[in-house]
Amino acid sequence: MTEVLLTVGTRKGLFIGRGRDGRWEFDEPHFNAQAIYSVGIDTRRPAPRILVGGDSSHWGPSVFHSDDLGAHWTEPTRPAVKFPQDTGASLERVWQLHPAPAHSPDVVYAGTEPAALFRSADGGASFELVRPLWEHPTRDRWVPGGGGEAVHTVVTDPRDPDAVTVAVSTAGVFRSRDGGESWAPANDGVTAVFLPDPHPEFGQCVHKIAQDAGDVDRLYLQNHWGVFRSDDAGGRWTDIGSGLPSDFGFAVAAHPHRPDTAYVFPINADSDRVPAGRRCRVYRTTDAGETWEPLTKGLPSGDHYGTVLRDALCTDDGDPAGVYFGNRNGEVYASADDGDSWQLLAEHLPDVLCVRAAVIG
Repeated sequence: MTEVLLTVGTRKGLFIGRGRDGRWEFDEPHFNAQAIYSVGIDTRRPAPRILVGGDSSHWGPSVFHSDDLGAHWTEPTRPAVKFPQDTGASLERVWQLHPAPAHSPDVVYAGTEPAALFRSADGGASFELVRPLWEHPTRDRWVPGGGGEAVHTVVTDPRDPDAVTVAVSTAGVFRSRDGGESWAPANDGVTAVFLPDPHPEFGQCVHKIAQDAGDVDRLYLQNHWGVFRSDDAGGRWTDIGSGLPSDFGFAVAAHPHRPDTAYVFPINADSDRVPAGRRCRVYRTTDAGETWEPLTKGLPSGDHYGTVLRDALCTDDGDPAGVYFGNRNGEVYASADDGDSWQLLAEHLPDVLCVRAAVIG
């Protein structure tokens, strides 16, 4: 029987749901009173490993993992993610936990605030700073965005373990092709409307990147104003926002199997951060951004104010795909049919910060 694991990170804990044949059950919350900014589900192992980036207002940030779907959690005796003393930096939070593809079975990447990339070679139990990005010659000109200065997105190439792409708020996209030994800006075509020069080499406020299922060199990017596509792994970006009610937003996700298919959740504006037109609508493209269609069946039809953050929209790896999003109203919605129809799974939760899902049986 197919079973889906759904993790919902909120401002006050982690909620874990398990779905079978359209019926869902959620555990009691884990990590009470901790803000859960990042979750990774590592399905490369015999049993899925759930990785969690928690942030306690009392104890500070930490990374936990569970190999039994949340029944028990392990926290390293020493901090899993820690800046070396010579950097003069301390960890604010972990924004991203990204298991690498199958070619690197024990590698997990962590994106953090301050903006840095860490790499684990033991499944997420311990991490080391990727120094060449931390010491990038442009770094002293990176400027924090409204949410801070963070590496919030990591994209890896299933063909090449040395190819890694990150998005930094607000420095833009950077790529490495040598396992992190060197990094180059990859923002050609992405605009920075808030700067005197709207086309800088770096300094864009990239909100999220997703990788196409059919062509791993095809990437979708939701920017601070603008939705873009690259067909050469970030070498050049093209605006594909035409047809959306707004090209401002935070989240973008790609279908796990269907080429040219991606999802966004448009927001009115940077100065009015509610759903575009005050309507709860996910938009889907099936032709790599040439056209967009609103997906509304089962979603609220009246005025709605639930903003979806950058990591709060995701797909699972089912076929048809499950699509999920949570919002700042504390609602979680799911689709079991590629986004064609939706059901409300949970409401009145704390502010939803991130959502991750995977088929586990």
